[in-house]
Amino acid sequence: MSDSSESGQQALPAHVQLIQMGTASWVSSTVYAAAKVGLADHLSDGAKSAEELAGTMGLHAPSLHRLMRTLAGLGILTEREEQRFALTPLGEALKTGAPGSARSTLMTFGGRAFWRAWENIVYSLETGKSGFTEAWGMNAFEHLARNPEEASLFSEAMIGFHGGETTAVAEAYDFSVFGTVADVGGASGKLLAEILTRYPGVRGVLFDRPHVVTDAPALFKACGVEDRVTIEGGNFFETVPAGADAYLMSHIIHDWNEEECATILGHCRRAIKPDGRLLIVEMVLPPGDTPHLGKITDMVMLVLPGGQERSETEYADLFAKSGFRLTRVVPTDSAVSIVEAVPV
Repeated sequence: MSDSSESGQQALPAHVQLIQMGTASWVSSTVYAAAKVGLADHLSDGAKSAEELAGTMGLHAPSLHRLMRTLAGLGILTEREEQRFALTPLGEALKTGAPGSARSTLMTFGGRAFWRAWENIVYSLETGKSGFTEAWGMNAFEHLARNPEEASLFSEAMIGFHGGETTAVAEAYDFSVFGTVADVGGASGKLLAEILTRYPGVRGVLFDRPHVVTDAPALFKACGVEDRVTIEGGNFFETVPAGADAYLMSHIIHDWNEEECATILGHCRRAIKPDGRLLIVEMVLPPGDTPHLGKITDMVMLVLPGGQERSETEYADLFAKSGFRLTRVVPTDSAVSIVEAVPV
């Protein structure tokens, strides 16, 4: 944030700042609506009015016009003559399949499944339990397993939300020292594909639930690494692949409570070689008042899966309970770090 932005924010009365924070959901809901109805896709071939679009989209034309006018105020659309609207560069990123997966991310985080969970944030604060489970009677991952279309959107959303993390992780850590890297809970395989592309001497194992890895073969083929990777379906609460030199978990440990983490890490401890490495990719929380994205995602973890983000000290304690010793935290050019541990 620039100095001018900071001074402008500080100039606002405290109550105004708080109200702006509290009403941010108005903007997110508006942008979610645009993503949900596929508005950017309908404008992909040029400017149109609400009257021209409403019938095709099954929407109320006056209300659609109001949405488009609001999106123009947000810089997503631009208004032209005769109340016709066109995409701006920002709006182009809202199209299906656009780089960065913004549409899938907005549809996932702004959809009914997640919003119902947030209605239970006070319940989570009172009990330490997942608001999602309270709302739906099952945890978020069980819900996704029962809803394949939402699961596919969620996988794309993770790519969109975590942005350039895969490149940052591959650049920050020297994976060339390993013969085989097992990506436990690796979903679509994006991080593993990045590592294998950057380190041609490394082989990989992608391990996740069968319904989660369905998009992985196409990704590995597109990256030209399909001959160096094995895809295994399974549940890390039951087992993990044996024989790898490194066990990599990206945004997995933060999803679970202490007992559940102990189960996952226990399987890794039994599978890992004596000289192997455990590599946890997470947002490591800084001490004190230091701002960090992980401090707000910690609340997301509380409400949605019932997990948590952790500090370096908290990771050290967690590892020690499962037979590992934290050796170092490697920062990256992103919000995440690589927490390295060895078996003891």
